[in-house]
Amino acid sequence: MSSPPNPSVTSKSTRKPAAMDNTALFLQLVSKIPLMARVALLHMLQASPASKYQDLRTELTIAMIRSFMDVPKPKSITSTQRMLSRAPPISGTIWVSKYTLPIATEEDARHIHDTLTKVIDGLQDRDQPKTARIQLPKVLPVEAEWTAHRPGVPKDAKLPEIPEREKYDEMMKDVKTPTTVLYFHGGAYWLMDPATHRPTCRELAKRTGGRCYSVRYRLAPQNPFPAAVMDALVSYLGLLYPPADAFHEAVKPEHIVIAGDSAGGNLSLALLQLLMQMQRSGTTVSWLGQERSVPLPAGVAVNSPWMDITHSSPSCVTNAPFDYLPGLEAQDNADKSRDPCAAWPANPPRMSMYVADDYIMHPLVSLLLAPSWRGAPPTYICTGWEMLADEDKFTAARFHAEGVSVTFEEYEGMPHCFAMLLKNLREADRCMEGWSRFIARVTKPSAAAEGADVEKSTTRSTFTTIKSETLEEKELDPTTLSPYTEVEIREKIRRRIELKCVPATEGDVAKL
Repeated sequence: MSSPPNPSVTSKSTRKPAAMDNTALFLQLVSKIPLMARVALLHMLQASPASKYQDLRTELTIAMIRSFMDVPKPKSITSTQRMLSRAPPISGTIWVSKYTLPIATEEDARHIHDTLTKVIDGLQDRDQPKTARIQLPKVLPVEAEWTAHRPGVPKDAKLPEIPEREKYDEMMKDVKTPTTVLYFHGGAYWLMDPATHRPTCRELAKRTGGRCYSVRYRLAPQNPFPAAVMDALVSYLGLLYPPADAFHEAVKPEHIVIAGDSAGGNLSLALLQLLMQMQRSGTTVSWLGQERSVPLPAGVAVNSPWMDITHSSPSCVTNAPFDYLPGLEAQDNADKSRDPCAAWPANPPRMSMYVADDYIMHPLVSLLLAPSWRGAPPTYICTGWEMLADEDKFTAARFHAEGVSVTFEEYEGMPHCFAMLLKNLREADRCMEGWSRFIARVTKPSAAAEGADVEKSTTRSTFTTIKSETLEEKELDPTTLSPYTEVEIREKIRRRIELKCVPATEGDVAKL
């Protein structure tokens, strides 16, 4: 699927005047004044849980975002998609070259279907009841944006009005290293777009000296699992084995890092698990008329990855004061009261926008249930004191226990994906530094991007908590990072599915 409809190109007959939008926004902001006053007072009195770790501006920002997300009757899915997928003008120190990986041949499409079916069936828990075979979508062209840093231009500089291929060629003149980040944006699998994540991709490219390939994967609920996973696989194949008329030359796997935030982190690790299952089963894939082996990338780097789509972890309750994501009760209420549209509720009904009920516990969906990560490439995981913290910690600890080189960073008092949202914070800069430094290290073990301090070893694991404000670093013990066993995790997920709306209890709380 292409990106959601863009309001900036909607016909005049259906587009609201800007003055009406501005008036509505002003009235909403005015209505938030009592909330902001209460948050400010509690912060100054050091009476809120977050006040010891967040400055006033940060706590106000988080409270404001949370209030806009937690509304009694949310807009319809399609309306929200249109609103949050707007493409801002491209200007300043960024290159963007739009590229569409062409549709595969019928033979390739059939082989990709067969490969995906084999992997999905091979990973399926035999004890998990399944009433219907997974419905695979069509193999379609996949859009993406090549993104890189564009130095030496004013902040308001526009991209040259030249063909996309020429933009790519000009971009490559500013790319200093072979590092290529295959990037999957966040947005709960039904929101956002590469356009919304251009600043993040530009920053990663700038700090690594490389480039990002940001994928416009198909969104749910219109395109449920495994559409996004299919698009991710096709995009990876397109980097390794590009068609003859592609902008880029073949990218070596040792120069590729798969990266993403939130749901994009889930998709990054789902793609990795898919590739690992292909290797475990000796599966190759027909691509551009040739049988191809599919090697693993140099690494995976995920920011606040969403590893459990059921939100069964206790931190989904206990860490709510530090996060802007709606609490479980608010999410469940929103699902019940949201305005209907053509996309949702689904027909037949299902619990999750992303996946059919029979596949919620599939290891390519709920990554906490993956059978093994042994043999995975070096992996970077960062998280805050957010609602997803427990699942991120469990994932990092499990990777380490299975012999994977892990770089784990926990940021004290920080919300979900804070480095992309609260860019003025020193913690945000430190997070972007750690994220990009890892990418540079695993793709260029012998040399760093300019200004990066590259470690010689790509096998040593590090587990670190970064203190708020001071950025003091404290080493963590990976063996005590998560108190849960795989059996307990599976039971929590199963219970959440069965009860649907029952949140984790205080008795299940993990100590931060």
